[in-house]
Amino acid sequence: MINTVKEYLEQLKIELAACDPATIQDALSDAEEHLVTAIESMLKESPKVLEEDVISTVIEKYGSPVEIAAAYKEIEATMILPLVALKTRKQKSFPGNFFGVFADPQAWGALLYMIIALITGIIYFTWAVMGISTTASLLILLIGPPFAILFLLSVRGIAFLEGRLVEAMLGVRMPRRPRFFGKKAGWWGKVKYLLLDRSTWTAIIYMLIQLPLGILYFTFFLVLILISIQGIFIPITLWLFEFPVIIMNNIEFYAPIWLLPVMVIGGFLLLTLTMHLARLIGIGHGKYAKAMLIKD
Repeated sequence: MINTVKEYLEQLKIELAACDPATIQDALSDAEEHLVTAIESMLKESPKVLEEDVISTVIEKYGSPVEIAAAYKEIEATMILPLVALKTRKQKSFPGNFFGVFADPQAWGALLYMIIALITGIIYFTWAVMGISTTASLLILLIGPPFAILFLLSVRGIAFLEGRLVEAMLGVRMPRRPRFFGKKAGWWGKVKYLLLDRSTWTAIIYMLIQLPLGILYFTFFLVLILISIQGIFIPITLWLFEFPVIIMNNIEFYAPIWLLPVMVIGGFLLLTLTMHLARLIGIGHGKYAKAMLIKD
């Protein structure tokens, strides 16, 4: 017998224990929003009725934890992430798998994520540092606590947006709806949730770490791409524009004719390896983002 929304959510979480953490978070948020909204509506119509008296009716209309868990499992089993849906069929041969990375949208999404990670890293780091320093300096004033709450709320908002970016570009399942708070929770309930939830603080750490990661990603992949492109287009740059391969101490070095095909092939192979590496790092970053941004 379920007497409260909290008990319902606990049972639903147990039923979804084997599912993806993002799926669990979405399911709990959906269930809480529906149950709380329905209960508040019924209590508003009949103020003298207790929550325990109407929750069974609400659950009967919405579904038991077992039924809702089964529905989410079925949905998640048939739901395909955008990048996964666009993936081409895997080739059986090694050359097909190796060079087929150029037709893999997940590799392109990961490469683009590595490039723009510098921009997002700067934004996240700047906001986190400004928020932490300003909050620390204002805590002795009356405006300090409200500002701290607003800052933590903004962190949760940024974490949600970053999750959507990670899912869209890296193909990793992330929460698709923010945490629900009913009217009954009040401001204190929201503050308590922000302070006690681990993902609030790990999101701040994520924002701080994203800058050095963004610099590393951007520099590493930009250098690899430029070297690859230089190798691929070396015949054009050498014959048409007479660009040297290397300039060192005002000395220009040009590649001999016999070396040009080797450099073109090497540049193309390096670009292919860069795409594979971007996809691999993207998968790793997606797991890291999931661990840092999703509630336990």
